[in-house]
Amino acid sequence: MKGIYICLILLIFSCKPHNDEQQAASEIEAITAIKQVLADQETAWDSHDLEGFMQGYWKNDSLKFYGSSGLTTGWDNTLANYKKRYPTQAESGTLKFVINDISKIENNSYIVFGEFHLERSIGNANGIFTIIFKYIDGQWKIIADMTC
Repeated sequence: MKGIYICLILLIFSCKPHNDEQQAASEIEAITAIKQVLADQETAWDSHDLEGFMQGYWKNDSLKFYGSSGLTTGWDNTLANYKKRYPTQAESGTLKFVINDISKIENNSYIVFGEFHLERSIGNANGIFTIIFKYIDGQWKIIADMTC
């Protein structure tokens, strides 16, 4: 009987690292996927493809964007604000994100702290952002963005 207890204890301890490894692997996969969304946004922005840039956002009326002009709710309203603020390539320029931290909030949500840098012929612009990504329908999407 003592041998069975020892086997059970060994089994329990041998499973725990495996679960931790799976969790770490899934976190690495999530962070890699989130970084890819941001890289895709940079590419779209640099082509002045604002609709392409918005593909990183949750296409939903509950999307929240908080910036210098206050709170905007909804994907369509957020896109309209981008189009108004960046009507031409001269205003949008070339985008570079600097990611300072990506941290798990819960199983399917991450918070990202970073900087944006716009190189533009009309004058460069820089700022910071905090965005929340959520895994929705098999994709990582920005559900909330605070940029200033």
